Amino acid sequence: MVKVEGGEFTMGSNAQEAKSSEQPAHLVSVDSFYMSKFEVTQSLFESVMGSSLSYFPSPNVPVNNLSWQQANYFIEKLNELTNENYRLPTEAEWEFAARGGNLSQGYIYSGSDNINDVAWYSENANNQAQPVGSKLPNELGLYDMTGNVGEFVIDAYDDTFYRYSPSDNPSNANDSKVGLAHKSVRGGSFSYDANESENYRRDFASQSIIMSDMGLRLVRDAK
Repeated sequence: MVKVEGGEFTMGSNAQEAKSSEQPAHLVSVDSFYMSKFEVTQSLFESVMGSSLSYFPSPNVPVNNLSWQQANYFIEKLNELTNENYRLPTEAEWEFAARGGNLSQGYIYSGSDNINDVAWYSENANNQAQPVGSKLPNELGLYDMTGNVGEFVIDAYDDTFYRYSPSDNPSNANDSKVGLAHKSVRGGSFSYDANESENYRRDFASQSIIMSDMGLRLVRDAK
């Protein structure tokens, strides 16, 4: 786990190519937290769950082909084994970390303006997930925040959330709102193009859908 010191950043984008759900750019602050250096590997997942249904089986490849619900069940079991309080990140925590936190150099992608330096994406991944940590890390020492597998966050997806989002530790975790059964997914994946993979990009999936290019990364609160 890497400690991400709390701070303030501009979330979202006002760029012409940004989707309405990614606008407006707005100032957000987050408290300190810890984030896993790598996406959860099949080795870790299977050591807790016994097996996985990963579409690209390999110990050091991110666990994939699982749903948001299954990701949270894994975390529940992991916490029972470790007596820790791991969880999925909020969207705000995820984007702050992807942008490099307080060490941010303002890169387009997580760690570079050249996506090939830091990400497995549609042009170089051969349409499959790749071993974690085989590209360069970002400013915080986090790997694969762009590309490889998409990463579930805790937030329900609301394409208008940025218009009314609180500025302090925003989280849209209430999935009981009408129409918010979908969850946000961040970071693009091996199947996304470069122009779909910038740090501010948002996507979503239902809580139960299983796709070969979605996985997870762990977070826990700073003690």
